Amino acid sequence: WSTTTEVNNDYFEVERSMDDNRYETIGIINGHGNSSETKHYSFIDDTPLLEKNKYRLKQVDYDGAYKFSEEITVDYTIPSSFKLDQNFPNPFNPTTKIQYAISSTQFVTLEVYDVLGNEVVTLVNEEKLAGSYEVNFNAAQLSSGIYFYRLVAGPFIETKKMILLK
Repeated sequence: WSTTTEVNNDYFEVERSMDDNRYETIGIINGHGNSSETKHYSFIDDTPLLEKNKYRLKQVDYDGAYKFSEEITVDYTIPSSFKLDQNFPNPFNPTTKIQYAISSTQFVTLEVYDVLGNEVVTLVNEEKLAGSYEVNFNAAQLSSGIYFYRLVAGPFIETKKMILLK
C-alpha cells in the first residue's frame, strides 16, 4: 500500500480476520510520521489461513487515535489441478485477461503466438507457487487477427485461441 501524505503517523497494524467480527494483529509496520512525499509499504503474511483471508490496516497516530482501512479479501485456496481458462473478453480490443491455475510450484511460461507459429510475446517466464493467476495482455501494438496463447507448467501444456479485433 502507499500513502501520498502522512500527518502524525506512528505505525500501521496489519490485521487478519479470524471470523466475521474479530481481527488479530499479525504485523506492525512503522509509519513515516509527517511526510508530504509518497511512501510505499508492504507486508507478507507468512502463515495465511487456507481459503479466504480478510485483511485491513489500522493506522495509528502518535496520540493513539486510529483509523481502519477498507477490508480486502485474499484467496489462498490451492487449486487441485492445472487449468488454462479462455481469455476474456474474446474477441478483444486491445486488452484481455488470461487466467490460469497450477496445483504445485512449477516453472511457468505463458507465451502468445501468431497464426504462423511465431512467438509474439512472453507474458510469464518464472517459477510460480501453487495458486490461481491472472495476466493482462495488451495487444495495442499488434494487428487484428487470430492469436494463440500457450501455458507450460511442468508436465501441463495447453494452448487456446484468441481473436484481436481492432
